Amino acid sequence: MAEWNVGTGKKKGLRKETEKAILIGIVTRDQTREQVDEYLDELEFLADTAGAKTMKRFVQKLPHPLNSTFVGKGKIEEIEQYIEIHEDIDMLIFDDDLTGKQTSILEEIFKRKIIDRSTLILDIFASRAQTAQAKTQVELAQMQYLLPRLRGLWDHLERQRGGIGMRGPGEQEIETDRRIVNDKISALKKKLKKIDLQNQTQRKNRGELIRVALVGYTNVGKSTIMNILSKSQVFAENKLFATLDTTVRKVVFGRMPFLLSDTVGFIRKLPHHLVESFKSTLDEVRESDIVVHVVDMSHPQYEDHIQTVNETLKSLNVESKPTLMVFNKLDVYRENYFDDLLDEVTREDLLKELFEKNQKQMDSPIIFISAQQKENMDTFREVLGNMVTKQYEIRYPYQKKTW
Repeated sequence: MAEWNVGTGKKKGLRKETEKAILIGIVTRDQTREQVDEYLDELEFLADTAGAKTMKRFVQKLPHPLNSTFVGKGKIEEIEQYIEIHEDIDMLIFDDDLTGKQTSILEEIFKRKIIDRSTLILDIFASRAQTAQAKTQVELAQMQYLLPRLRGLWDHLERQRGGIGMRGPGEQEIETDRRIVNDKISALKKKLKKIDLQNQTQRKNRGELIRVALVGYTNVGKSTIMNILSKSQVFAENKLFATLDTTVRKVVFGRMPFLLSDTVGFIRKLPHHLVESFKSTLDEVRESDIVVHVVDMSHPQYEDHIQTVNETLKSLNVESKPTLMVFNKLDVYRENYFDDLLDEVTREDLLKELFEKNQKQMDSPIIFISAQQKENMDTFREVLGNMVTKQYEIRYPYQKKTW
């Protein structure tokens, strides 16, 4: 079982040294092989963000994960053979959540660290947490993740089973640990509630400025856009969850001020308890007047990413807010999908077709930009500025504004 140390100096997450990992996924009845490969691509990016290097992937087709070992006997033997040859493998990362029992059995078989997607995401979140709110949210998510897995983790104390005394010597320890974890969860929730009240007071003190929230899938370029619009230095890099804490900046277009917030990125298969823990961080989205949904148009699965974000926004009851769809990384899209032999006219025609196709599918206005290359940023500012002006006119219908 992974040990987490939230905010303890340099010893954060998996970053002690580069560890070597194997990725493991299964193709169930509800998934295609292409979908699983996409999930594993994302899992590899998560592993890289956490500081682990992926050496090999193993995929098995099963109706559902096995209760004991997740994958079948034949696949376990195949993985064992690989590990025998490559003794420097440090961990096995599974693309779905494991139970405590599965983790214990797999660690016994492979004699390596066993990690699932949730553990990996929690590890990254722990290494990224900077503020008291983020650290508390991460710790709460960790405790909620740990609670249902306590029994599986204590299985090694319950090897001798029979009729009478079946509970085993580990039972009292399990109950004690469960009580400790439950108490910790209650304390963290109280602490988070107190922080939320403080944040609400801060938001009220910001006056009556229009609020704009940047949302989107993780690693789509929200922080880069934030830096350009607010002329500030928000941390941004090509990693998943580079931004964990919500950042708010005052932005002025001409003489028109508004508040711009950069929020944590979303991701597919994000653990439910993690979403619940971080809902308070997304209060900036709930209380915003305008939502800017940023999309990485260069990603082959960007439509799935849009759906993931829209589902999360729906769960926050903010899907009806005025929204601007910003398709970012236009430069990367051209590089990935346009042949070098294409002339400029043909390129523009293809982009126009793509724009019209997406505009038909969206209920919101859309714009193509490259934040990195600052392409179409003036048009972006103009469209966003018009949306902000409209919100001011709605809020102050009898007050003439001269921005």
